[in-house]
Order: sequence, then C-alpha cells, then structure tokens
Amino acid sequence: MKHPYKTREGGATVTIFVPYDCKNHCPFCINKGEYANLDGFSAEKICKSIERMDAITPYCDFVFTGGEPFADLEALQMMLDKIPTTHKVFINTTLPVSEHQSEDDILAFTERNKHKITCINVSRHMQKYVVESNDALLARLPVPFRVNCVLYKDYPVKDLVPYMERFHKIPGASIQFRFDYTATTPENLYDEEDDKILHDLKKVATYTGLDGCRMRCGFHFDYKGMELTYHKTLPYSTIVETDPKDGVTYDILYDILIKQTGEIHSDWDGTVMDVDAYEKVVFEPYDLKWLARIA
Repeated sequence: MKHPYKTREGGATVTIFVPYDCKNHCPFCINKGEYANLDGFSAEKICKSIERMDAITPYCDFVFTGGEPFADLEALQMMLDKIPTTHKVFINTTLPVSEHQSEDDILAFTERNKHKITCINVSRHMQKYVVESNDALLARLPVPFRVNCVLYKDYPVKDLVPYMERFHKIPGASIQFRFDYTATTPENLYDEEDDKILHDLKKVATYTGLDGCRMRCGFHFDYKGMELTYHKTLPYSTIVETDPKDGVTYDILYDILIKQTGEIHSDWDGTVMDVDAYEKVVFEPYDLKWLARIA
C-alpha cells in the first residue's frame, strides 16, 4: 500500500472468484488463465476472507464470478452462507445446465437463497461463446435477473434488434451491453463522439440519460419499455487522488477481490491488499450520480 485507503460509504464492492472453473472460452475473459492450475484454490479460505471483509464493511456488495459460480452448488452455498443479509449479493453466471445439473437444481438453489440474492447477471452474448441454458429458465427464476452482453470488437450490428426482441419477450428482463473493459481508458470512458456502440444503440433504442463516477459510467436506454444500459468501466479499481480538504493522498478503492486461494487483492492487477490498513479506511460519499437525464 502506497497511500491510506479511501472508499465509498458502505465499502468497496467485494468480488469473489469461485475456486472452480467454467467450461467456456470467452475471448474477452482475462480470468481464464488463472484456472489452468487449481492448486491452492480453497472455498474454505475464501469463506475466511468473506468473514474478514464482512467484519470491516458489513454493508458492502458482494459479487460472485469466476469461473462459473453455479458449476458447484454445494461450494457456492457454503460461501453464500458466510454472507449476512446486510449485504447485496450479485452472481455472474451463464446458468449452466448439464446431465449433472438440471434447470430444477438451479431453480431450487435460487429459491432457497432468494432472501440473499439481489440479482443474477446472466451472460448471453450476441456471438456464441458459451453453452447457454434455455431462455425460458430466466422467466422461472425466483430472483431478479439481468442479461449481460459484451459487444466485442466487430459485433454483428444487424443482430442488435433481434437480440433485444429475444429478451423483450421475457418478463422482468433488462439488458446491460458492455464495452470491452480491457480497451477502456480514462480518455474514452466518457467519449460519445467516437463511440460506435453508443451510436449503434441510439439508432435502435431511446436514449434516456447518463450516470457515472470516476471509474465507470452507464448510458441508459429504453427499448419498448425494457431497460437497457451501455456500461463502460476502467480495467483497474484504484484511483489515486489527493483530498483537498486534508491534503492526504489516498488510494480510492472501488473493487476488492477475493481470489480463488482466499487471498485479498485491492486491484485487478494482482496487488495484494493490506487488510489491516483497510480496517482504518476513510469513507466518502459514493460519487456515482446522474450526469444527464433525457425526459
């Protein structure tokens, strides 16, 4: 740690990398290589780190990612049991079904944990990178869900409307289109003039506004009553900034990572967090706010 930590009220989001792999090979995924060797991966150690983070920030958000969280329901349940209901919990998933795990298994799990799960973020890309469960499963989920779609490189623009129509039919669906975060920079984070995805979406949906902060932003749209967001985020989670009020330079944390081994990181580049120092974190109001609203 170079500077004392600062984060938003409630605490930085804690992203948990489950200690087991998925069977997908998405080209924009930077985590796949970490699962080539599972030595040292431990759900038990992750649970201890969850307890540590809960003790420091008992109202922060938790996100399960991977890997594939739903690939091992028993391990996911063990980790989820360590998170009190003071936290919001999000699960990034493809909702995998197989001969070993049925749709009913997933539905039973989500029903059992619906008091804890805030939202399930389901990957459904326009270009097929993953084995997908039936769309009808989404409508049967007993918890809120959102469809995530990375618009990667030369995505098929002609398929945008058919893609939105596909999910418009499903009650409760919303879509978050995502820019390739490995290509996001401070210079293009809020760029509108040269953002091809933004222009493509404005041609087929009604633009309703923009929210954002130092780290990420969201362009909001309406498509026949269905909520759409175009999300962009920087590929790191720490902003170094000097507070003009006290003259102190802080590492401002937006995301904290619990890795597959249980080790706690303060950024996506392998930076190990000084957890003892984080116990003395300074809080600030969350800087995410609406920057434009279109009536």
